[in-house]
Amino acid sequence: MSYDLAVWEGERPADDAAAGQRFDELYEEYVAADGPDVPPTKQIAAFVAALLERWPDLTEDEDDVSPWSSGPLIDEASGPLIYFPIRWSMVEEASVHIAGVASSMGLNCYDPQGQCLWPAMR
Repeated sequence: MSYDLAVWEGERPADDAAAGQRFDELYEEYVAADGPDVPPTKQIAAFVAALLERWPDLTEDEDDVSPWSSGPLIDEASGPLIYFPIRWSMVEEASVHIAGVASSMGLNCYDPQGQCLWPAMR
């Protein structure tokens, strides 16, 4: 079982509902089955590289410490969006770190299951 997060470039949505709408738009454009095969932007590639500094890519995880449920992680990125699964057992630790890295890079982090932005809107 896994838990999914989405991270994307762009202006921070005004609230969780706007974030959900923006995620849906990006998902349709970049992830849906008929979407284009678009390489990740430089900023999304840098985000993935920053995550891989903390935890190894699943394809290189010899010690079973990676939170990723798929690999290579960069393959989950398309254009300005990365939508990726995390192992359920590591959701709390990984999502806090992922949201922090995203925020530090000026990216949006969205939890589709909880339908909310990370860090949570106040």
